[in-house]
Amino acid sequence: MPRKPRFFIPGFPAHVVQRGNNRHAIFFEDVDFELYLSLLAQARDRYGCEIHSYVLMTNHTHLLVTPKEVLSIGKMMQFVGRHYVPYINRKYGRTGTLWEGRFKAATIETSSYLLACYRYIELNPVRAGMVEHPGQYLWSSYGRNGLQLQDNLVAPHPEYKRLGCSDEERCKNYRALFDRTLSENELSSLRTYTQSGTPLGSGKFSGQIAAALSMKTGQPKRGRPSKSQKGL
Repeated sequence: MPRKPRFFIPGFPAHVVQRGNNRHAIFFEDVDFELYLSLLAQARDRYGCEIHSYVLMTNHTHLLVTPKEVLSIGKMMQFVGRHYVPYINRKYGRTGTLWEGRFKAATIETSSYLLACYRYIELNPVRAGMVEHPGQYLWSSYGRNGLQLQDNLVAPHPEYKRLGCSDEERCKNYRALFDRTLSENELSSLRTYTQSGTPLGSGKFSGQIAAALSMKTGQPKRGRPSKSQKGL
């Protein structure tokens, strides 16, 4: 059965998820997280991506990325994998694949779901019970987006910049977004559309994506989310 094509368009942000094989860990020590972020920064610059939000969990990663070219995201993820997987295998004496198949991704409409996707990503450690507040988790972009901490990996999206006239005001207003929990509809949509690779947004947005790609983008599989989707 052929693989379903993924829909990346230059200038349109995408939510990208990559999971460890069989939900096994992909990070074991701080140095592993640090290397991954370093490789991600190299790949971002080499292949033309902007990273707006991220979180590195112990067994999976989330990124919010705007590609400058159609193949930018795929090349970025391939670069990271080519360097990170051999490092983990050598260091920990393991063999075989590290990832659970291809990474999952969905293009996100900025006006409807972009800031929800920011929050969804950075709230992962809270939903997992690892911390009580996203600012307590070291390996995410919340420090930059919500606390004004230095993080050269992160580039603010124009939608984020609209939160205020200064960096201080934007961070303050961004933090305020976290006073409201994500709705079940937002959680379900972000999980389901990312898992299926379907552009997430209004019907008009999906039509624009389909027209730009000259192909049907389809619809996500209906029904209750699977266990793997719930863990995204």
